[in-house]
Amino acid sequence: MTSDFYCDEVLNGKTPVQVVAETAQVLAYHHTRPFWPVHIVVIPKQHVPSLTDLGAADEDLLHQLLAVVREVAARVEREHGAARVLTNLGRYQDSKHLHFHVNSGEPLR
Repeated sequence: MTSDFYCDEVLNGKTPVQVVAETAQVLAYHHTRPFWPVHIVVIPKQHVPSLTDLGAADEDLLHQLLAVVREVAARVEREHGAARVLTNLGRYQDSKHLHFHVNSGEPLR
C-alpha cells in the first residue's frame, strides 16, 4: 500500500467509491474493503497528514470535516441504532492522510 491511499487512489479516481456525502472539501464513502457491516470513510479532499499534524490545512477544514463526520455518524446511529467514530495515529495509521471511520456492527473478520 502507498503511504496515502486517499490522494493516490480515491481522490484521483483510480479506485471508484460509492459516495455517501460530499462537500467542496470533504468526501464520505463506503469503505472499499469494509471491516464492519456499516463502514464509511470520511476524508478531506486536501491532503492532511493526520489529526495531530494538519500540515498546510487550516482549522476551518477540520471543522468542515468534523461536520460531515457528525452528519454521517448521526445517520448511521439513526438507521442502525449505534455508531462508532475512529481515527488512527502514528503506526496505527496505515494511510498517512487524515480519515475517520464511521461504523456500526460487529467486525466482519
